[in-house]
Amino acid sequence: MRTVLMVAEKPSLAQSIAKILSKGTCTSRKGLNGACSVHEYPGSFQGQSVRFKMTSVCGHVMSLDFIGMYNNWDKVDPAELFSKAPTEKKEANPKLNMVKFLQVEARGCDYVVLWLDCDKEGENICFEVLDAVQPVMNQGGVRDQTVYRAKFSSITDTDIWNAMNCLGEPNRNEALSVDARQELDLRIGCAFTRFQTKYFQGKYGNLDSSLISFGPCQTPTLGFCVERHDKIQSFKPETYWVIQAKVFRGKDSPLTLDWNRVRVFDRDVGQMFVNLTKTSREAQVESVSKKEKVKQRPQALNTVEMLRVGSSALGMGPQHTMQIAERLYIQGYISYPRTETTHYPENFDLKGTLKQQANNPMWAEEVKALLSTGLNRPRKGADVGDHPPITPMRAASEAELGSDGWRLYDYITRHFIATVSQDCKYLQTTIDFNIGKEAFSCSGKTLISAGYTVVMPWQGIPLEEAMPVCERGDTFTVDEIKLVEKQTSPPDYLTEAELITLMEKHGIGTDASIPVHINNVCQRNYVTVENGRKLKPTNLGIVLVHGYYKTDAELVLPTIRSAVEKQLTLISLGKANFQQVLQHTLDIFKRKFHYFVDSIPSMDELMEVSFSPIAASGKPLSRCGKCHRFMKYIQAKPSRLHCSHCDETYSLPQNGAIKLYKELRCPLDEFELVLWTSGSRGKSYPLCPYCFSNTPFRDMKKGMGCNECTHPSCQHSLNSLGIGQCVECDGGVLVLDPTSGPKWKMACNKCNVVVHFFEHAHRVQVAQESCDACDASLVAVDFNKTRTPLPVGETQHTGCVFCDPVFQDLVELKHATMRHAMYRGGGARRGGRGRGRGRRGNPKKPKDKMAALAAYFV
Repeated sequence: MRTVLMVAEKPSLAQSIAKILSKGTCTSRKGLNGACSVHEYPGSFQGQSVRFKMTSVCGHVMSLDFIGMYNNWDKVDPAELFSKAPTEKKEANPKLNMVKFLQVEARGCDYVVLWLDCDKEGENICFEVLDAVQPVMNQGGVRDQTVYRAKFSSITDTDIWNAMNCLGEPNRNEALSVDARQELDLRIGCAFTRFQTKYFQGKYGNLDSSLISFGPCQTPTLGFCVERHDKIQSFKPETYWVIQAKVFRGKDSPLTLDWNRVRVFDRDVGQMFVNLTKTSREAQVESVSKKEKVKQRPQALNTVEMLRVGSSALGMGPQHTMQIAERLYIQGYISYPRTETTHYPENFDLKGTLKQQANNPMWAEEVKALLSTGLNRPRKGADVGDHPPITPMRAASEAELGSDGWRLYDYITRHFIATVSQDCKYLQTTIDFNIGKEAFSCSGKTLISAGYTVVMPWQGIPLEEAMPVCERGDTFTVDEIKLVEKQTSPPDYLTEAELITLMEKHGIGTDASIPVHINNVCQRNYVTVENGRKLKPTNLGIVLVHGYYKTDAELVLPTIRSAVEKQLTLISLGKANFQQVLQHTLDIFKRKFHYFVDSIPSMDELMEVSFSPIAASGKPLSRCGKCHRFMKYIQAKPSRLHCSHCDETYSLPQNGAIKLYKELRCPLDEFELVLWTSGSRGKSYPLCPYCFSNTPFRDMKKGMGCNECTHPSCQHSLNSLGIGQCVECDGGVLVLDPTSGPKWKMACNKCNVVVHFFEHAHRVQVAQESCDACDASLVAVDFNKTRTPLPVGETQHTGCVFCDPVFQDLVELKHATMRHAMYRGGGARRGGRGRGRGRRGNPKKPKDKMAALAAYFV
């Protein structure tokens, strides 16, 4: 029997599709990577009986990066990244072993059906999957088709079965357009980012950003925010005057009239008009007009409009909105949330989609009324040819979806119902008055038919006091006429919704990437999100954009990126050559980069005004090993130490606190050690600032503390304080934290495992001897005689943390509380302590790791 491998984009999506296609009869098992399940069931394919295997990836299988040596910021000129630096595809998440997992499942399979998301990124992942699985699949005949592509827009039985019965092929051109965007963003972004980060962080101490990043889409996005900020700053309020008139008739409520001249900018002129009107105590009705007006129902919902509403009405950031929408889609509640189309396909089952909402108490009455009277034809929108508009696919309740999920689903459903409802109709009544020779008017709206605003009440016509019944020639008594002074007001900061509109208009990013770019400018500390989700640029963001304008305005204007996006679209349509577009764009930006480097002093002039020189920043902390003067600790991101006498800056670990470590010195370079800690519930370790930035031994990498240092005899090094291999991660070593007493602990020097032990002990030391069973170093503990947990009142004991039964109940495994992810990953390094005696390599783990955890780490 032949085997068909089917691959979806996410594990939950694979499970949903398998459940539909197998009609709930599939069997499931975990894959070798532990993250993706495999669902198997028998069935028929291309007229033959087969065995189906449905599994998934977790987004992109591969990511693009430079080869090893070109990732070293210190040794590579950023200009080389435009052409000389070779790139390679690496596994996007090495811990998942996705390529190996796919190959294991694909071995012996005859066909592959790709159920990746139906957009350009999805097409790109299709070919990443094919590169992994085709070499190990059974090879069909020359004319046999073995690769199929499923196209679908929602996770419903009908849509999934239609996709299965109408399989096509993956689109190579769309995948290439994504490859081009990835390579352009990598080369351009990294070159500019590396240069300006090193240049400015080497000069200024209070930038408060660990990365001064540049992005072909990110920077124009920031540019929009700063452009609005500049308009606010340059705005000069202007005083103007308006005439405010109030009239009444009999016992009717007074009417406030609008002056037809609107306003004047000269007070004397305004006063002249007031004097002219005050000569008359009556307001005469000049005309009464009534006009029926229509407020149109919305067009079908696309991604950009959903993101706008998520921010402006629901108070959710674009990225958060998109994450919720993706979850609702995978769970089958809505259709695919990434689409530019605002027009329903001709064969779209509007009535069937509406019927599913007939029992929801929130809108059941409106839905049943529509079903009985007939659906209104939706407004014609734009059909971009990607996916149908975003619609609800099945009924749901708040209990099922949770708070934010329900709020977004509620809006999507109301929007859909509104698109097939009637327009809102109202009557606008306008009364024109003359007071003396000056013309005034007032108007009001009266609802005729609420239409779609019944389900979207926030767009309804507000209830107003009825306009008085009158006709031409009627007179009203003038109650009050006065001149009111006002001032023009500046524009407000851009809201996220307004920024999304600008990005769409200028072609910056795609419907999928717009939330990412907005999130990036916030994460980089270029913009802060204020009340009302308004985007206020920081000092750093403002200076960067002004600097780009001063050196090369095209770096921040949306024009070049918009042109590049058009070229990428041509690649996806097969109308442009991938290599030519890539080379042409890189040549342009390479020239811009060289000009930017030459012009950096003019940008630096702006930085000098806003930021403090690094020598004037920070507070004295520890002594330099070269000049023995105090170095200053600069706390602003990225935190670092600077010696103003030597004019040297030394990196530090981020996302924690730094303090002096007992005034002890590194035996290699005489620099005073400092202690990094992530807090009382976290972990801490000492480090030498010089060794942290300049690795002293070949088997060490940049950015290692004393808990990873392989110095053979230093009392602070791994060789002196290392106890045994980590019980959870590969390559990590559990190292005693000598500063943790009386609540003693040891922590892994790679992952966030922390082992608490021997509370209230006077002293804990790592012994010279090793455990015969697991080769971990023995630990000598000296307890307080009044609080000793040892039998018969003993206060001292030496044993193995992993194996000694006396220590069994005194050891507790926990996980450190970390402010942010800070681990670099990487291969295993030497974990044993050795002390230069050649006796001990990597300590062995207990034979059965899980059993050891159960036995010793309660």
